[in-house]
Amino acid sequence: MTFQARPRKRFGQHWLTSDKILQQIVAAADLQSGDRLLEIGPGTGSLTQRLLAQGNTVVAVEVDRDLCRKLRGRFPVADNFLLLQGDILELDLSNLLSDHAAFQNPNKVVANIPYYITGPILERLLGTFTQPNPAPFDSIVLLVQQEVAQRLCAQPGKKAFGALTVRVQYLADCEMICTVPPKAFTPPPKVTSAVVRLTPRPFEHQAKDVRVLAQTVTQGFSQKRKMLRNTLSSLIEREQLLAYFDDLAITPNVRAEDLSVATWVALSNKILKEQQSC
Repeated sequence: MTFQARPRKRFGQHWLTSDKILQQIVAAADLQSGDRLLEIGPGTGSLTQRLLAQGNTVVAVEVDRDLCRKLRGRFPVADNFLLLQGDILELDLSNLLSDHAAFQNPNKVVANIPYYITGPILERLLGTFTQPNPAPFDSIVLLVQQEVAQRLCAQPGKKAFGALTVRVQYLADCEMICTVPPKAFTPPPKVTSAVVRLTPRPFEHQAKDVRVLAQTVTQGFSQKRKMLRNTLSSLIEREQLLAYFDDLAITPNVRAEDLSVATWVALSNKILKEQQSC
């Protein structure tokens, strides 16, 4: 049985009501026996209900106190469900779950997240170049704004390919599952949404110094319309940079969005070598 709740703008709440999309999210999680799930922003519990029906344990984190009260009424105390009230960006999950053995170390994330904190949530779940999540999840299925999904999954040469693309694809494989129209929500958001699946893994070609990689990517995308030989001039002398371009078969007029993640890593390794020789 569902309950009625008035969405709050300050929490970016939009209730996903489409059975079809809810089923696609659950299917994308590829749930297996023994999976321990983390759901961020359960809202009215429509997705929660479907996750619990699979028989897996679910830790749900909800910032809205009123929703938590109603969710506890909808889902009475059960061996496979734990509801935590708080901000996912601030909670110490490891500590909070230390007394709940069945829910410790969730290995998959399934979430319809507030769009206005997508970036911080991605960083919380994946980590960063310099501090990747030391206990990566097996998979992360998120409902996000379509524009963000396109950036996460973009290929080199596409307009959507940016610094966020490189940062996330260095840490995880990214896959677009489906688009979600505004009418799938109550109330309808003003934007189209999309479901993405992130699969954390070590990048095949590791950067020799992730700090240099982070610096190179940030600087390279600081002025996307400019050619990379100009935007990176503050990091390395232009003639040396062009020599590295030649070594890596990069055209002189290349822009930041044209380089693959692997090429960004290779270029940062070259810049590191130059910095170490100075």
